[in-house]
Amino acid sequence: MEVTREDLLKLAEEAGAYQYGFVETADICFEQEVRRMCEVNSCGQYGKSWACPPALGTVEECRARLQAYKTLLVFSVKCDLDDSFDYEGMLAGGKRFKEICRAVDQAAEPLLEKYLILSNEGCGLCKECSYPDKPCRFPQRAHGALEGYGIMVSRLAAQAGIRYINGANTVTYFGGLAF
Repeated sequence: MEVTREDLLKLAEEAGAYQYGFVETADICFEQEVRRMCEVNSCGQYGKSWACPPALGTVEECRARLQAYKTLLVFSVKCDLDDSFDYEGMLAGGKRFKEICRAVDQAAEPLLEKYLILSNEGCGLCKECSYPDKPCRFPQRAHGALEGYGIMVSRLAAQAGIRYINGANTVTYFGGLAF
């Protein structure tokens, strides 16, 4: 049975994604400047996770890894906040986003022989990542970060036809399913 784009849109919707759209991987712009945001450790995950730089490899290696797939299903998860300073709400939203990424992964596994899930800001699967001392405990489940790949998420959202900003007192997280 061939999996259609409609099947994958349904998968994203059922997993809890807010918006979703497709981008051909050949059309994705990979930028060293985005990777530099990682290198200055703006999210605190640089050098701490197999799912983030430098463990992901160079931007060119990430480009080659992603472009081994034809299409990326980009999906977002919108989380409402009490106010724009609701840090606990942001953390809870990030946790919910990771759960939705895992649900997308689990739903894709029986449908797609080969695929890649990208997420944000580290993996979060293990309580403490084994990086850099030991190999990843779950290499098939560790979701690399979109930004760590050198992808400007605001541009990717626009390419997919989905909103990057979803209003006051919200935070939006982005992931992708490459197939």
